[in-house]
Amino acid sequence: MSCLRRAFFTRSRLQVVFNTTETARTSLALACAALALAGCGEAAAERSSAPATPAQPRLAADRLASSSGDESPSQAQRLFSGDSIWNRKLTPEAQVDPSSPELVSALTSEVAREEGERAGPWINTTSYGVPILTVPATQPTVPVELDHAPDKALSSAWSAVPLPANAQPSSGSDGYLVVWQPSSDRMWEFWQLAHGEGGWSASWGGAIDHVSRDPGVYGPSAWPGAKPWWGATASSLALAAGVMTIEELQAGRIEHALSIALPDIRAGVFASPAQRTDGSSSDPLALPEGAHLRIDPHLDLASLNMPPLVLAMAVAAQRYGIVVRDYASNIAFFGQDPTSSEGDPYRGASGLFAGEEPDQLLASFPWAHLQVLKMQLHPNP
Repeated sequence: MSCLRRAFFTRSRLQVVFNTTETARTSLALACAALALAGCGEAAAERSSAPATPAQPRLAADRLASSSGDESPSQAQRLFSGDSIWNRKLTPEAQVDPSSPELVSALTSEVAREEGERAGPWINTTSYGVPILTVPATQPTVPVELDHAPDKALSSAWSAVPLPANAQPSSGSDGYLVVWQPSSDRMWEFWQLAHGEGGWSASWGGAIDHVSRDPGVYGPSAWPGAKPWWGATASSLALAAGVMTIEELQAGRIEHALSIALPDIRAGVFASPAQRTDGSSSDPLALPEGAHLRIDPHLDLASLNMPPLVLAMAVAAQRYGIVVRDYASNIAFFGQDPTSSEGDPYRGASGLFAGEEPDQLLASFPWAHLQVLKMQLHPNP
């Protein structure tokens, strides 16, 4: 067994399948697209005789932003390319999957079950949240050893990581950590990162060169020698993609798609842009990893009674969507792990959760108004 073929992840294990021959497999941005407005201003002396451009349909979320005087997207740095699934705005005409009503009905049934048991839905911020460390160009580098699964290209990518000595991975069994260095336009991500007497090591993960041009999905273009099975998630979607940062939640504005994990993941198939899956459900109404959902573009979010944090999430879900990233024991969105922050910005009466638990907040999320966009399914390799 001379090379790694693919790796599947759950919270508690890494399953690696080897082949006797290695097979090559094919597979932030500062760009914020300007909102297309209906019509153009005309100079008084140069009126065009061409017919007026018909008004284009607009998302309810964009009407909400317009009415509040905050229509332009934030110019803050965002991860990954502007035309990636994470940063590309959806249009009202985005094609909905024919099975969307049945799939959403099954999802809302799971939501109701979790609400009844007070088990979720949830926002992972600590045990299974994602610490994202932004480091300067001057950050000293250290090697991170790849445990268990040999991969020369990944080991090479981890040979010099600008990882701070006081870095702390997430406290859950996944041991997540992301290091982002804007000056080099590079990112490293780790699964089960640990620091011992011999230094840093991790069970698996990935690395991305040219983050600002990357789609946020692992494949040959991510790094020299990168494979589609790289990455700390079970789908090969970048670990930082779709994570709600503390800064975004404090500002009440999320300008990208959201990642979500589900307890029922369809087995044997995944949807683009995912590259693999650890799904085990035989239920045909279980969503596959990579599925792209969004809130009905015509739903007036301002008319719903949602807390500010949930409203920000709903606006992002209507504008950019929600991407199924992973398996979890309950429905869960992902927030930035606050380990590297001073205190916990989520908890307490004045925290981002306003003194409530995530399941209490998400009870107002418009689950029943979700739509599953047209899926391109692939058999698991």
